[in-house]
Amino acid sequence: MYKLLFHKEAKRELSRLPKHIQKIIKDKLFILSQNPEILKNNIKTLKGKYKGLKRLRVGNYRIIFEEKEKELVILIIRIAHRGEVY
Repeated sequence: MYKLLFHKEAKRELSRLPKHIQKIIKDKLFILSQNPEILKNNIKTLKGKYKGLKRLRVGNYRIIFEEKEKELVILIIRIAHRGEVY
């Protein structure tokens, strides 16, 4: 089980989303913290500016995160609409 940590900006972005979208994203993050293998089809390793980070696709929204396997921590960096996140 991974521990979820949120960057200050990611918390703010999540709080600005509509409540029903927040619930969907929180549910996916809970699944991600329990067993990332379940969501492996929606997780992609990023390149370029975000090299070394991963993204989780949740509908039209993207969650940019860093997975630290040795520490069992997932650091959530950004949560935004797919057209604004990159």
